[in-house]
Order: sequence, then structure tokens, then C-alpha cells
Amino acid sequence: MNFLAHIYLSFDDKEITLGNFFADHIRGNKFKHLPDRIQKGILLHREIDTFTDSHPTVRQSSKRLHKNYSHYSRVIVDIYYDHFLAKNWSDYSDTPLEDYVEDFYDLLEDNYDILPMATKRMMPYMIADNWLLNYANLAGIDRVLNGMNRRTKNKSRMNFAILDLEEHYFDFENEFTSFFKELITFSNQKFISLCED
Repeated sequence: MNFLAHIYLSFDDKEITLGNFFADHIRGNKFKHLPDRIQKGILLHREIDTFTDSHPTVRQSSKRLHKNYSHYSRVIVDIYYDHFLAKNWSDYSDTPLEDYVEDFYDLLEDNYDILPMATKRMMPYMIADNWLLNYANLAGIDRVLNGMNRRTKNKSRMNFAILDLEEHYFDFENEFTSFFKELITFSNQKFISLCED
């Protein structure tokens, strides 16, 4: 899953949210110096990724893209799914997305000192362009996909993936809705078991 889903699946626990958000910027077990609940957020992120990567519905979404994007198809599906979460946000939260996102950016700024360097480098762009709020519209997703394509030196051709999203929009949305219901249940169980340890 992409950024917004990982933040949401931290169940409003600030320290878990931080770890769950920046876990991709932590290699191996190089997080033992961090506060305990942030470590648990990193572990929760990894559990979510494992569940997601092996789920048949996600694989079905990914398979639709594989011919055009090869191994990048999984990354594209993560971005699509964040779009559907943002677009249908009121189905999942009583807090308006704009307020939720602002609170999250405040959390990052309040904890800037403990963020990994890669997160610190990314953060100004994320906030300035308001990535999380802009996931809700296709223009925002198009910008993300273009940015990802540039990062792969145009090898991924991800800049064309907006066309696949538009062509198969309702298939991807139905797959997201079905899968995300299961992912919330799974993540909540993992959250509870990690916090009990």
C-alpha cells in the first residue's frame, strides 16, 4: 500500500503512524534506537506489505497492468489504491481528508528530528504539493505517476498508467473496496497484538 493507506492503518496512534509511514526508509533492523511504539509502527508496515503482496485481489489488479509495466505494476496498484482511499475517504473516516492530512503534516514537523534522512528529503515536496490530499483526484495521481517515471529515468513508463486507470477505473475501484475491507481487519488485529507485546 502507499502512504495514505499506511497512515490510515495506524488507527490514530501518533507513534505507530510515524513508524508505519517511514518504514520504507528503514533498512533491516536499523530501527532499534527509535521509541518502542515507532518500532511497532515499522513492524506493522511490514506486516501490511506482506499481506498486500500475497493477496489474490491485489494480484488481480497487478496482473491487468503487468504486460505494460512488468514489475512496476505492483507500485502502480499501490498508487491507484491510495487514490480510491482518498476519493472515498468519507466512507472510512469522519474527519475530512483535508484536516486529517494537515494533522499528519503537523505530526511530521513535530517529530522532524527522528525522521530518517530520506523522509526528511521527501517531506518538503510532499507538503508543498500536498500529495495526500491530491491523491483524491486524477490530476494528482497523474503527477505522482509522472514523478515516479522520472525517478526510474523513464524506464518504467509509469507516466502512461493514468490511461490504464481511466480505462479500467471501476474494476480497480471494486478490487480496492473488496480488498481494503479485509486489510482493515487484518491491520487492526496486528495493531492490537503488537501493542499488547
